Amino acid sequence: MATYKSIKYIIPVEAVEHTDSINALSDVDTVTKAPNDYQILVWSAADSKWYPRNVAETVGTQKAIFGFGEGSGLTNITNLVSILGVVATDTTGVGTVRSVLAAAGYGGDKAIFGFGYSFANYTSNYYNITNLVSNLGVVATDTTGVGSNRGYLASAKFGGDKALFGFGYATTNPGYTQNYYNITNLVSNTGVVASDSTGVGSGRGYLASAGYGVDKAIFGFGNEQGSGYNSDITNITNLVSNLGIVATNTTGVGMARGSLAAAGYGEDKAIFGFGNTTNANVTNVTNLVSNTGIVATDTTGVGTARLHLAASSYGGDKALFGFGVYTSGYNQNYQNITNLVSNTGIVATDTTGVGTARSGLAAAGFAT
Repeated sequence: MATYKSIKYIIPVEAVEHTDSINALSDVDTVTKAPNDYQILVWSAADSKWYPRNVAETVGTQKAIFGFGEGSGLTNITNLVSILGVVATDTTGVGTVRSVLAAAGYGGDKAIFGFGYSFANYTSNYYNITNLVSNLGVVATDTTGVGSNRGYLASAKFGGDKALFGFGYATTNPGYTQNYYNITNLVSNTGVVASDSTGVGSGRGYLASAGYGVDKAIFGFGNEQGSGYNSDITNITNLVSNLGIVATNTTGVGMARGSLAAAGYGEDKAIFGFGNTTNANVTNVTNLVSNTGIVATDTTGVGTARLHLAASSYGGDKALFGFGVYTSGYNQNYQNITNLVSNTGIVATDTTGVGTARSGLAAAGFAT
């Protein structure tokens, strides 16, 4: 086994050039990820080990947050997720209670919830409200956002430290006219949401998005304008460059479906999972996304099939699907189930979660 004759190691308070030999067998974790020649090592205070990583990555420090959604009623409840994937009990959040919103990481170590929907007195209320999340997991009060009010949208981190809200759905009362959008809104590395950009690709809602390839993102699947249950479910994907430019439609692979979730895993890859197909049949199908944005064919997942769930990366290289709902007749069966995703993209069986069972929530990583 080779030794590192000269390394630069990163610790929380300083960067130091170190020229002593370090034996990779005894001092460096080479199981999690084999090192490359001349690769920088990063110290993880969480488990007191060195890891081969890029400078921009820190291992074992990324946490996640699930927030908002609906159960017996609309909520602004949040649940923090530790670096080991443990979901904490409820925290009563701040901000307008709402459902079917989106969330993403930004600024390297923070997160943002945005947009969403509520329903009162038979009136649909769509928002462009955003709530910033600090690197300690503290959710801020409402910021009146910019851009079109909408719900059922998706969001992902891109470009290393920025984010993007995209697509979405709203109805017009009276008449309940369906409006599907391909609008996107960039989020700066300081959490400032930009005005609408007219996107490319099919306007749709009920889709999902995740980062891949270290600094790029992908929107995928969802519902577009159609008639009946069999004409509006898609497996379309749209790649997003590291500059936030959304590409035209790619005809995807895998089961066409909506109301699914997606997250990054393995440092540079992504996974889409769960959702519903025609006639509201729920699935636990997953599709892996390579670090070049190629969507794989269906993998029959594990865990309870459900829709309107959320997903986030955590721990630097893993992911987590959480919460959701499935219906039986007119009964809404809300879940607080979570499913861990390993750094090789393997979805684990159900873990009975903590906190209020709910759906239509959002999740994002923070504290990276």
